[in-house]
Amino acid sequence: MSKSRDAAQASPRTRVGLWLGRPLASFHLIVTIAALLTLLGLVMVLSSSAAEAYATDGSAYTLFTQQLIGVGLGVIAFYIALRASVRVLRKVSFPLFCLSVVMLMLVLIPGIGSEGADGARRWFNIAGVSFQPSELAKVTLVLWGAHLLASRRSEHASLKSLLIPLVPAALLMAALVVMQPNLSTAIAIGIILVSLLWFAGLNARLFVVIVGGGLAAATVLAFTAGYRSNRIKAWLNPADDPQGLGYQSNQAKFSLADGGPFGVGLGQSRAKWSYLPNAHNDFIFAIIGEELGFIGCMAVLGLFALFVYTGLRIAMRSVDPFLRLLAAGSTTWIFAQAMINIGYVVGLLPVTGLQLPLVSYGGSSTAITLLMFGIIANAARHEPEAIAALHAGQRSRFDRVLRLPMPASFSPLRAAAARSKSTRPALDRDDRRRLESRDTVPRRRGDRAYAEVGGRTPAPRRSGAGERQPDPQRGAARQPGVRRPHPDGQGYRR
Repeated sequence: MSKSRDAAQASPRTRVGLWLGRPLASFHLIVTIAALLTLLGLVMVLSSSAAEAYATDGSAYTLFTQQLIGVGLGVIAFYIALRASVRVLRKVSFPLFCLSVVMLMLVLIPGIGSEGADGARRWFNIAGVSFQPSELAKVTLVLWGAHLLASRRSEHASLKSLLIPLVPAALLMAALVVMQPNLSTAIAIGIILVSLLWFAGLNARLFVVIVGGGLAAATVLAFTAGYRSNRIKAWLNPADDPQGLGYQSNQAKFSLADGGPFGVGLGQSRAKWSYLPNAHNDFIFAIIGEELGFIGCMAVLGLFALFVYTGLRIAMRSVDPFLRLLAAGSTTWIFAQAMINIGYVVGLLPVTGLQLPLVSYGGSSTAITLLMFGIIANAARHEPEAIAALHAGQRSRFDRVLRLPMPASFSPLRAAAARSKSTRPALDRDDRRRLESRDTVPRRRGDRAYAEVGGRTPAPRRSGAGERQPDPQRGAARQPGVRRPHPDGQGYRR
């Protein structure tokens, strides 16, 4: 009674901490963030695209319907990724990577890949449905890269063996994307590569060299094409050509300024009436700022901040090196893409064309991002505490409704070996502190869930000069006809 009274009288900060300490808190956070961002994206795509869609097709719901189809496919991909086993993900990572490279080559061939208005070849049109293979390429790179680096670290591979397969393959993929041309997606591929190498424990000096080389290459590519150099000029001097090069950036800032603290109201934006180009796509954050105001912008930033906290928390709690690299790399990629999009909308960065994940219009991007959220949620269900809770029968209603499979257990010996292979001390300290704690897992003798995460049964207490207290279970075992609980919790035995 006193414990319940203390919990009721606890401060909000304490209640949040208690909730975050639950075994499946990370899983529920990822699912909630994905749902909120997706719903926000649907609402804002409808609001920002209605005027343009009506003027083009005579229906205000054309672009919204396409976005809804992308969300539907993304929900299916989310569910499939959530049910997939870790072994299957690692097994299919390399074939999927090869398939994505082949698709990037095919999209460049005239007659196979669809040509856009600016001469870009980035899409496949199949039965009226457009698909962008570069979005799939980002997923396959993070999957195969995490699998490769985790395998090589466990084999004590040399630095050359870590870099040679992954870096040339990523550069090949980036080169194919640049040929489309699509520099923004090439930047995203570079972010994925850098994040994987960092969380795999690459030497800081070599890491700086790789990052510097990537920035130099991006700078050179930015000035090789006319439209890219125009974006740099518009970013450096937006007032030089306010009706030309700087028009889009200036209109985005005007939209943010018109919103004020609370916005002009949902659906009441003036910029979407052909004043702000790509209002439903690249610059949807400006429409959010105009209609929902500063409060709406802070809500979006808060959701992405909560996402990066949850994703890195999952990475730190994972004992499987593959899941650790996969969660950290995916989180870094999605968060960096969101910050780049918001950065060029507010004028801090040049326009790159990267979309706001789950919010901007784009069926391929939305479906692929939901797929990655499903993979991260799958990793959250493989945290040691989550495995212990699920095997102990503490399944949530969400698990039961979706009939999610039980995550595979992770043996204590493999967990210790995985911790010893990591070179990021920040991850190791948290893993060690969590796994050595005795307050987060069941303590019943013979509890399978407790044993599977490395728990140890407390030794019997001593009484007096080195004498052990009698074990009541052993005594009961010697008495015929006495029923006692089975050690595995499966009924009774005599």
